[in-house]
Amino acid sequence: MQTTLTATVCQRFEIAGMTCHHCELAVAAELSELVGVTQVVVDAAAGTAIVECVEPLDRAAVAAAVAEAGYELRPA
Repeated sequence: MQTTLTATVCQRFEIAGMTCHHCELAVAAELSELVGVTQVVVDAAAGTAIVECVEPLDRAAVAAAVAEAGYELRPA
């Protein structure tokens, strides 16, 4: 049996307006729908989202997903 390893990229984004676990779930759900995303970890207290994906995400797509959840992507 041959195993193929796929490299992943981790990106960190700062998000404004999150205050609770519900906020984390909403942002994670939207980011998880982006093409190529394999894992999302959102921390409301830190105001961050760590996204693991197969290739770097377009910042505009991330901003749109975060806005759909009701929050704002902070400038890089």
